[in-house]
Amino acid sequence: MDVFAAKGYHAAGVDDIVAASRTSKGAFYHYFASKQEIFVTLVDTLGELVETAVEGAIAEERGALAKVEAALRVVLETADSHRGLVKILLVEAVGLGPGFEEKRLEIHRRFAAVIRRHLDRAVGEGSIPQQDTALAAQAWVGALNEVITQWLSGDGSRLLDRLPAARAFLLRSIGAAVDHDAPGGRRVPGSRE
Repeated sequence: MDVFAAKGYHAAGVDDIVAASRTSKGAFYHYFASKQEIFVTLVDTLGELVETAVEGAIAEERGALAKVEAALRVVLETADSHRGLVKILLVEAVGLGPGFEEKRLEIHRRFAAVIRRHLDRAVGEGSIPQQDTALAAQAWVGALNEVITQWLSGDGSRLLDRLPAARAFLLRSIGAAVDHDAPGGRRVPGSRE
């Protein structure tokens, strides 16, 4: 991860990865057929780490919408703290071929499934109106990708600075009540808009 984050996907070489991992080319090629294969493995590992962190943050919250907000914070914090790697994933890696594209879509589906599960709970507890939660979850994944991609090409500000506005927008998109006077438009417990 460090090599790809520091050099970018295209500039990183197997020799760089071997040197950073203090191993040999033989060992590298024993486990991975190519640089792309190790990159896809790293993407999968990062996706699993984020998913685990999201589930941990969700478990600490009460109420479906609080869980959704906790998940959003973890995703933005992770992207903020791994800017170089996220830039590779969302910008440089586009067009790396069908293997990477399938892995990227798989991770998007996994994140959308987590979001959908908690949106379904929010519908069930009456926090948001009945809706197509699968579509809403896909839209959230797309919106977060775009917010993060635009941040990557921006001025270097912290991604977490965008959390209040992103949270308010996403919650409004699913019909959750939002306190427009609170910083970031936080949800008003027990009310609907």
